[in-house]
Amino acid sequence: MYKLNKQFVSVALGLLMCQSAGAVTLEEATAIQRQLVTLDTHLDTPANLVVPGFDILERHSYGHDFSQVDVPRMQEGALDGGFWAIYSPQGELSKIGYEQSRDTALLRALAIRTMVTANPEIFEFATQASDAQEIKKTAKHIVYMSMENSYPLGTDISLLETFYKFGLRMTGPVHFKNNQFGDSSTDPDGPKWDGLSPLGEQLVVEANRLGIVLDGSHAHDETVKDMIRLSKTPIILSHTGSKAIYDHPRNVDDELLKMLAASGGVIQMNAYSEYLEALPADPERKEAFKGLMKLVKDGSDREIILEKRREIEHAHPAVKASFEVYMKHFLHALKVVGPEHVGIGADWDGGGGVDGMMDVVNLPMITQRLLDEGYSKEDLANIWGANALRVLQQAQDYAANVKAKK
Repeated sequence: MYKLNKQFVSVALGLLMCQSAGAVTLEEATAIQRQLVTLDTHLDTPANLVVPGFDILERHSYGHDFSQVDVPRMQEGALDGGFWAIYSPQGELSKIGYEQSRDTALLRALAIRTMVTANPEIFEFATQASDAQEIKKTAKHIVYMSMENSYPLGTDISLLETFYKFGLRMTGPVHFKNNQFGDSSTDPDGPKWDGLSPLGEQLVVEANRLGIVLDGSHAHDETVKDMIRLSKTPIILSHTGSKAIYDHPRNVDDELLKMLAASGGVIQMNAYSEYLEALPADPERKEAFKGLMKLVKDGSDREIILEKRREIEHAHPAVKASFEVYMKHFLHALKVVGPEHVGIGADWDGGGGVDGMMDVVNLPMITQRLLDEGYSKEDLANIWGANALRVLQQAQDYAANVKAKK
């Protein structure tokens, strides 16, 4: 006779009783979430790893230093890990611009790897889709590596393999502006290539060859369509919203969402407030931030910069979208393509966050709401990690097959 885990039975019975009563408590939702592999596909936290005075092992607070991810908060919010993003600002489309960005990107990749190697009892690096479940069994945090904007590659596609050897397993061609690989959804000058550029098409081929997942977040709709059409494996939108809820260029409409799902792809729901609903303009806050950016540019001490930011937040507090608005985007995507094609990529430490969910501590609120909406534990397992890992597995299987045929 099988001996059942007492904690599991307790949680399961508690869930059944709550469902019969029409609600699930946050504590019960958290306990259920802890049983799942929980991943966020877009963590901008590596930007903090190179900030003097920031320690990923210590508990920080959004109100003090405006960070959103650290080990204590991941543990409290039942977040196992995710895709930690390499990001470097895009400059001119020139040799010197590419080289400067490349060097920054390599240093950021090194910072991610150093975080893991310096804390082997806390983090473990992941390169295969199957690694996530095995790492979770050890109670360590999962570290996949991604790249937001392939601009640092310049015009040398072979550099993608260099980053692959560092551990890169996901990359997006563009960010806020058009570049050498294709069109962005938010370039003020509008499309340049009407989708992917010829070099962007080569990027797709090389990513497929290596087993790297292609990320269409920030890409123009026509760029995303080109990626879906050309890629031999499903693509992901690592942090994106629903255009049906708010018509913003960073969101995708239902037609494109269905196209993505039909190809096996996944949308990971973004929590960047400005992309979730129209927010009131605050010219005084905008002007105050110009002064803050000057301090940053001048290389002022971190504490001086943080104190200035806290002053701005007190005098001109940011207006954020509500958690309910975020869930409208989430639930709409689920309604359109189902729980096999939706996940979570909140854009932590990159501008993400809504009222009531300003750091990873509050992630179980999502689990609680989805359970209350009638989604099952199997659905939650897909949403929290299995969907993204399936896409990675398909990318890796294709690459292995290509290699085997040679």
